[in-house]
Amino acid sequence: MSIPKGKLISIGGSEDKGTGIEPNFTQKVDLNFFEFGILKRILSEMKGPDSLVEVITTASVIPEEVGENYIQAFGKLGCNKVGVIHIKNRNDVLLPEYTERIRKADGVMFTGGNQLRLSMIFGGTEFLKVLTERYMHENFVIAGTSAGAMAMSNTMIYQGSSTGALQKGEVKITTGLAFIKDVIIDSHFVTRGRFGRLAQAVASNPGCIGIGLGEDTGVLITDGDRMEAIGSGLILIFDGHNIRYSNIADLPEGAPISIENMVVHVMAKGNFYHLQERKFYAIAPQEHPIK
Repeated sequence: MSIPKGKLISIGGSEDKGTGIEPNFTQKVDLNFFEFGILKRILSEMKGPDSLVEVITTASVIPEEVGENYIQAFGKLGCNKVGVIHIKNRNDVLLPEYTERIRKADGVMFTGGNQLRLSMIFGGTEFLKVLTERYMHENFVIAGTSAGAMAMSNTMIYQGSSTGALQKGEVKITTGLAFIKDVIIDSHFVTRGRFGRLAQAVASNPGCIGIGLGEDTGVLITDGDRMEAIGSGLILIFDGHNIRYSNIADLPEGAPISIENMVVHVMAKGNFYHLQERKFYAIAPQEHPIK
């Protein structure tokens, strides 16, 4: 298996009106960006303030406003080479000009919104192929917040309420953008109480590691394996490899599920996790230093 030379930065999001609405959760009126420390870290993993960043607003229902806010946010950190790509449908994504911009960028930022729009619009396109190739073969950064984070994996949650998440069938899964395999990423994890949602997703796909990202929080993934917690909040890791019992395959739709021996880790800033080893590290392990 080839090791990607690029980096993924998945962020749990902030409550903003560009993010898809879930019942029982009220969105704030202001577009409140996650901690500036995460934006600064994104730039440092590229070329610093001189980086050329392309913001992809496809997931958002208010792309122009979200794009402008990212321009301002990066600008406060001294980065003024920020472009915004408003790809709104499959016709837009086929335009060569957008693919050429991706070829020249140091990294991209996928905004929040509806992750199903990302998989539906980008799946199978030259645009996605170029992103993947650059991530695999160059020091290229792919960052995403909320829906943009959830779409990074090959297995993607696209629907599921927090309240009914431990009832069979409440969590809907499809194929994401597949920059990384064998993980399932969920966002807004702590604020929206999505523990049950990710638990069901991992119980249905026990070969995957579940990553629950709190708001103002993210993970930096290098080598497609080594994961560092960044930001101000918490990250929950769900490991289903050693599940001994689950009734999920035999239940009718809507019945409550049971799971035995799901392993859960809680990470905060400065902790590390190796996906292949399925091992938590309080600090960067010396035998496998984080690059």
